[in-house]
Amino acid sequence: MKNNNEAIAADNYKYIGTRSIRPDGFEKVTGRANYGADLSLPGMIWGKMLRSPHAHAMIKNIDTSRAEALAGVMAIVTYDDFPGVSSEIVAAGEGTEDLLDLARNLMADGKVLYHGHAILGVAAISKQIAEQALELIDIDYDILPAVLDVRDAMAKDAPILHQTMFTKGLSETPTTPSNVASVVELKKGDILAGFAQADIVIEREFYTPTVHQGYIEPHACTVRYDEHGQSMVWCSTQGHFDVRSTTAKLLHMSLSKLKVIASEIGGGFGGKTTVYLEPVALLMSKKTGRPVKMLMDRDEVFKASGPGSATRNWIKVGARNDGTITAMQGKLHYEAGAFKGSPARLGGMTAFTPYDVENMFVECFDVVVNKPKVAAYRAPGAPQAEYAAEMIISELAARLEIDPIDFRLQNVAKEGTKTIYGPKLKKVGLVECLEAAKNSPHYQQPLKDNQGRGVSSGFWFNIGGSSSVTLNMNRDGTGTIVEGSPDIGGSRASMQLMAAETLGIAADNFKTVVADTENIAHNDGTGGSRTTFATGMAVVEAAKDVIRQMKSRAASVWSVEVDTIDWVDGVAINIDSTEKLSAAEICATADRTGGQISGQGNINARGAGPSFAVHICDVEVDKETGKVDVVRYTAIQDAGKAIHPSYVEGQYQGGAAQGIGWALNEEYVYNDKGILQNPGFLDYRIPLASDLPMIETVIVEVPNPAHPFGVRGVGETGIIPPLAATAYAVSDAINAPITDLPCSPPNVLAVIQANS
Repeated sequence: MKNNNEAIAADNYKYIGTRSIRPDGFEKVTGRANYGADLSLPGMIWGKMLRSPHAHAMIKNIDTSRAEALAGVMAIVTYDDFPGVSSEIVAAGEGTEDLLDLARNLMADGKVLYHGHAILGVAAISKQIAEQALELIDIDYDILPAVLDVRDAMAKDAPILHQTMFTKGLSETPTTPSNVASVVELKKGDILAGFAQADIVIEREFYTPTVHQGYIEPHACTVRYDEHGQSMVWCSTQGHFDVRSTTAKLLHMSLSKLKVIASEIGGGFGGKTTVYLEPVALLMSKKTGRPVKMLMDRDEVFKASGPGSATRNWIKVGARNDGTITAMQGKLHYEAGAFKGSPARLGGMTAFTPYDVENMFVECFDVVVNKPKVAAYRAPGAPQAEYAAEMIISELAARLEIDPIDFRLQNVAKEGTKTIYGPKLKKVGLVECLEAAKNSPHYQQPLKDNQGRGVSSGFWFNIGGSSSVTLNMNRDGTGTIVEGSPDIGGSRASMQLMAAETLGIAADNFKTVVADTENIAHNDGTGGSRTTFATGMAVVEAAKDVIRQMKSRAASVWSVEVDTIDWVDGVAINIDSTEKLSAAEICATADRTGGQISGQGNINARGAGPSFAVHICDVEVDKETGKVDVVRYTAIQDAGKAIHPSYVEGQYQGGAAQGIGWALNEEYVYNDKGILQNPGFLDYRIPLASDLPMIETVIVEVPNPAHPFGVRGVGETGIIPPLAATAYAVSDAINAPITDLPCSPPNVLAVIQANS
């Protein structure tokens, strides 16, 4: 969908907006692409982690003598092998992390805090011997009671996970430790006055479970420690520069002494923005003098890598009878896992942002529990908070007998709306998304018996950050784009298209290379929906640098001033004559006119455009079993400008599929002792192709003025609306309120029976 009020439109571009063939596709479908576990080095040995069978326990004694005596065992590493780690806030992934917490999550420091918490690592000449050695290690535990829910963790008599943790953000400094790491308040206007103006007020508490990103490729790395030269890490990651910086901090290494290479990545969704194996593998390599490979099994991925937060979120919204929302309030309780750092504040910042309401107030609680430390999961914090808010919005619309899209349009956030987190919105496309939803064939289609429909909005900020690109031109006029953003969703192709559009040279003349940390300047990780926006801007800068050099070379050939040279469709033109030189001709003689041509783009991108989405979901519910089938689904989202429409549509569909899974089936199941019962895809139920209809997509384009081609990030917003769109559709079908996810058959049947 084009935005008719904007000058930027698809028709104005020659390459952008086309659906070019994915440059890395052939290698991936033929199995030639090298992923995290695909590297082997001469003399390589294997590392494995011993993990806790308990959710909460003190380690009284560790006896490794039997394991050390096993033939083929080469080293055992523990937390004590880290060279003195102290508390320090460091950049990590999409945010920050406490270095001490990171170290204690890598390996337990005298106390295990969740089922699967790593205790020590064994290096051996084979994976089988390493696994055998783990079974020979004897550990005495003092088992402690576990807390697995924010309610229990916040209770006055709750077992305390960290005796040194005191709640931050309170008006008075606490004197006793707590499982509440921090409290953050966000406010706008006068919440009491807002509710006093309301004719109708609805408040409910909503629950979302612990969920995993569900990437197909497990965490894996191969490392080589070199105490005299440069050590090397090869790993599956969304940000190899972040791996380098955190690993170097943990091991007291200079950045120049550590090279990190990003392998191809088999999915991440935010879950591969931190380290779990890499520093431990380097410690093993340092001890043994041999390269070390480590690979998580699937159950280890579920038990010991970072899932998304479980939440208990209370939402209260008031409105007048004419449909004007007067006040929105929330108390958001997010599980951080065993160490502080949940995305509770992000939930508070996003929950109500689709609405232009004068009075808002949100309290955000970051709470530790005996589960694995959470990691980012695609718009971290937003799906849970906006689920609760959107469920109330849809219920209010029904109570007021107003069409749910009209109700949203009446209160919609738009250019100039002041957000609860501070700034006013610039030009955004939520109005256009809502209008596209209302006019869609899907929304006009009538429902059948036992079917229900849900509508939901979603918002995500998007980020910019540091990106570096070198564009090396070859003598035949082709080029190599050297950048540092791991390609998860087809960004290589997007970089080609933006270089092609800027230079006026066909996209297939460019090859995109994701370089290691040694061969390109710093790049922030692939996360926060930043890559096409920020790294794309760096590509444009590098291409403009190439054009400047091309024009200068042409001017020197013709002995004229650079100001007389124009650049059109990959050709330098002397505007004072009929002389022309193509890019290929200029590059062919570059060694005689000043050396080879190489453009640079090193930026800290600002002005990332927020993205809004609207989803429509139709479900059919079997009221005898509680089984829910999604029968139609439409995802509508503002992309700013779709550089490669196929990959934009893929992001919309992927986010919707993950969100539907979160709404219908996905959850970590623990027993009363904190032992994870379903650490595998057989029992942790992600959607299959047979579970979903074809997800329809509508690309709205309201260009972001801060980007040369109008780009807004699209990778994260799409996972936010599905939770409420799906759950409210279930509520609509069974005529009973859904508050707790997932909408699995037993949970839905229980709601039906309770309301019959």
